[in-house]
Amino acid sequence: MAKTIYVGNLPWSATEDDLNQLVSQHATVLSARVATDRETGRSRGFGFVEVEDDQLQDALDALQNVEMGGRLLTINEARPREPRGPRR
Repeated sequence: MAKTIYVGNLPWSATEDDLNQLVSQHATVLSARVATDRETGRSRGFGFVEVEDDQLQDALDALQNVEMGGRLLTINEARPREPRGPRR
């Protein structure tokens, strides 16, 4: 089963390949995605990387206090998405 890592405070120029390269040094990456704005397509400054569950803690420990593009990244295990009300 897979677990997801939240990566926050990403530089605006960060890509999914950048996330993949960053985490693949410490765990097997199953998928990586950068959250983008629906209207503009620009990065929202955070992303998610899916890794094997037995490698999650090693990756979290190794990625603490890591910088990318001059910005200190925020690394946590992703929380489940909370249900939202209907859109209008």
